[in-house]
Amino acid sequence: MSRTLNLKNVPRETTTSVRVTVEEKAEMEKNAKELGFKTISDYLRYLHSSHNRTRSKLIEEAIPKESTIEIFYETERGKIYLGDSLDYLFNVAEEESVDLIMTSPPFGLVRKKSYGNEDADKYCDWFRPFAEGFKRVLKENGSLVIDIGGAWKPGSPTRSLYHFELLIMLCKEYGFHLCQEHYWWNPSKLPTPAEWVNVRRVRVKDAVNTIWWLSKTPYPKANNRKILAPYSESMLNLLKNGYQAKERPSGHVISDKFSKNNGGAVPPNLLAIANTESNGYYQEYCRKNGLEIHPARFPAQLPEYFIKFLTDPGDFVLDPFAGSCVTGMVAEQLGRNWACVELNAGYLQGAVARFHKEEDKQETVKSKKKTRTKPTKYEIWAPCSLPIDEEKEKVIEDGGRNRPPSMTTANAN
Repeated sequence: MSRTLNLKNVPRETTTSVRVTVEEKAEMEKNAKELGFKTISDYLRYLHSSHNRTRSKLIEEAIPKESTIEIFYETERGKIYLGDSLDYLFNVAEEESVDLIMTSPPFGLVRKKSYGNEDADKYCDWFRPFAEGFKRVLKENGSLVIDIGGAWKPGSPTRSLYHFELLIMLCKEYGFHLCQEHYWWNPSKLPTPAEWVNVRRVRVKDAVNTIWWLSKTPYPKANNRKILAPYSESMLNLLKNGYQAKERPSGHVISDKFSKNNGGAVPPNLLAIANTESNGYYQEYCRKNGLEIHPARFPAQLPEYFIKFLTDPGDFVLDPFAGSCVTGMVAEQLGRNWACVELNAGYLQGAVARFHKEEDKQETVKSKKKTRTKPTKYEIWAPCSLPIDEEKEKVIEDGGRNRPPSMTTANAN
């Protein structure tokens, strides 16, 4: 018996072509016939609709049917929720109510962490319900900013592609637009992975996280005048002495408008922020009260950059993977309304310290410098800045397949 899809009332306004081998076409025709379809076209449409139904079912099963989320802590501007962020996204938050989702979800690491990261190869499937929820609550001109670190394949000096697969999924399956990728360079990052960097010497220090800035529209609200950086010494000299308009070697024509003082430089999409805080009030509070310190906190300057760039005071900021609620703290300080959602009650017990009164913090923190009094500047050397003797330093022929003999002997001893 032949099968037909219930598509009679749906106009077929376009066509597509798929290049296949003779063998693949024969297999498709055979599969279509076995399933009762008259044509390969009907068979392919069936597979497509089945995939969508399966995906929708998985998402539906992931959403809590009854809300059990609860308010853990509340301030004048925001709330910390204890519970599943899917519960918040589908049962608490109103549709198109959020101006900015600023978050750092559990990374798809190959080695399990205490904060519940997902395996890299299963990451996209795990993330799909959240993507559906993000699209539901985000305003049309709002932004989704995801800080996500990369991962190395187990036992290999090669990288997982999970964070790129996530980006492609969000754009192709959910219709998000990639406004711009950012890269967070942590100057204080240790030289990891140590096995491939320090021992076998075939990779360099992994010190950059990718940050995907996404939106539902190609034109989300934003203003880079709110995040200007200090001018360089050469630019200050140019502003002082003037600039002669001319064509550069690259072919770009720089007009005399280039010498206009705009109050600061437009920053690049490389964010240089050291993640070095180890004795701040939050950490001291956790130690004093025997609470677990969240192991994957991002520095306050990171959400500060995007909150200032993409929102105005009074807008609503959401962090669905809140951890120790750095995003909520920064949003509160900048006059935004906010919500943070976290599954781990232990992390939230320490997170409330971020919202204590400033006078209480003054008594506990050893260093009383709460704000940056001058711009922070980091230095990065150009590649190959140190001289080497290439007669002595040869490339490693086996690419690090085997450990250096000295290291193998040391381990044996």
